Amino acid sequence: MRHIMGLSIITSIFVLASGDIVEPKVEEVIKPTLQKHALKSNYQVVYNTVPEKVDSFSDMFTQGTFYGRLRSNTFYYGWSAEGASRNSHLITGLGGSLVYKSANFSNFDFTAGLYYSRAFFNVTNDPLNALKAGKDTLSRFNYANSGDEAMGVLGQAYLRYTGLSKTEIIMGRQLVETFYAKSNDTKMIPNTFDGIMAKTKVIQDTNIAMGYLFQQKLRDHTSAHSVLTYGDSNSTSSEQSQWSENDDTAMHKGLTYSRLKAAGVDTDAPLIVADVQNKSIDNLKLNASFYAVPELVSEVMVEANYKIQMDRFTITPGMRYISQFDNGAGAIGGASYRGQLAGKSGAVLGYKDASSLDSQMLAARIVTKYKNYKLNLGYSKVFDEADLVTPWRAFPTSGYTRSMARYNWMANTKSYRIEVIRNGNSKGIYKDIYTQMSILHTDADESKGYWDENYYYMGFVKNFPTLDNMQVRLRLGYNDTELSDFDSLDARFEINYQF
Repeated sequence: MRHIMGLSIITSIFVLASGDIVEPKVEEVIKPTLQKHALKSNYQVVYNTVPEKVDSFSDMFTQGTFYGRLRSNTFYYGWSAEGASRNSHLITGLGGSLVYKSANFSNFDFTAGLYYSRAFFNVTNDPLNALKAGKDTLSRFNYANSGDEAMGVLGQAYLRYTGLSKTEIIMGRQLVETFYAKSNDTKMIPNTFDGIMAKTKVIQDTNIAMGYLFQQKLRDHTSAHSVLTYGDSNSTSSEQSQWSENDDTAMHKGLTYSRLKAAGVDTDAPLIVADVQNKSIDNLKLNASFYAVPELVSEVMVEANYKIQMDRFTITPGMRYISQFDNGAGAIGGASYRGQLAGKSGAVLGYKDASSLDSQMLAARIVTKYKNYKLNLGYSKVFDEADLVTPWRAFPTSGYTRSMARYNWMANTKSYRIEVIRNGNSKGIYKDIYTQMSILHTDADESKGYWDENYYYMGFVKNFPTLDNMQVRLRLGYNDTELSDFDSLDARFEINYQF
């Protein structure tokens, strides 16, 4: 009951703050703003003011800019029926960040960002292993070993070089926004990577990004870790060793430290990524992406979207194809990203070849835009081969059948989604309320340990009418499964103040 009352209170606060939720305007007009940085609906930061080039080394520091952010994020997760691993709970994170960008001197500049989060929850009633979305407000590994309920981390620390035409090279700890790896800053601290990224627009109408990322720091970690190693008792002698390395929800849990060592594979193998976007043909956008973790697994994605301009609206059909290549990981961890290995029979949990990670995915969509409305009809199908391996906070079904917290890239899974968006914009300031609603149906393969579900989602973003720097968000997702005991409500309420 206390959770339902809390959810009602935060919903009421959001409605009062929205102001125009009952009588919204037809068009959203973004006026010029002096706000240094803003937050888009997908949580990516827009820097409206950045330091300029300077003529001396000292000015590189004195002419830099600080970007501050205070943040509160509350998560409620309610189960229709509780059990050993199903515990309804409420958890809140308070914190923020301070990012400094230097001015550019002799084609060099740097960025450093400090992030902090303090979690508030009752561990007696809400045990660590039962926390869902709110688990990233603290480090579970640190709490299990030292009782820390807070995290303070260096989230960004990189040097940037801009001396090549239409090109930048970024070296160090950074936010990465590619098809296969993203910051996914939906909690308190973003997902970051240690490595080198190169971005160029030297080819006309083409954006290219390439990266060599040798470590990752997930949102609930205070130190960097392997990009594709699941911790176990041989990776650390600390408590809860499974939380010591890449413990992302979508991590392939069969690729443990011990199994990789036994197979002679580097437990610190890098993540190599590349993205290409081309718009050289009118109304046609072509995308291609690639990732590889040497000696383990790789993927290739190709996508095409063609915009058809009608009298008062546009229609954009799109298709995406992914092919996953097993370079050794299947024999080590199995075809299921849950980590079950194949026995002598060669089959486990319904996989045709339980020791192979070769797989494919096909997705299609039709996006219609009319004024400030967008309708997206999406479909995706993962072939009956193996689960897709992408545990770097980017989602292969994004833009097609991805809804909040839904992973639908397991083998032999088909998904269908209808999504409506109102008042989307690229400025990150939502004077009129941003609204996103969707219904997702997932047709899963029960023989592999998954089940069918219908997922209903509503999301709202609003900047305060008299204070652009203050932004509130409310996100609600209800999961209706064919297993009645597993129905659940995922509610998230967030306040951001940027300065």
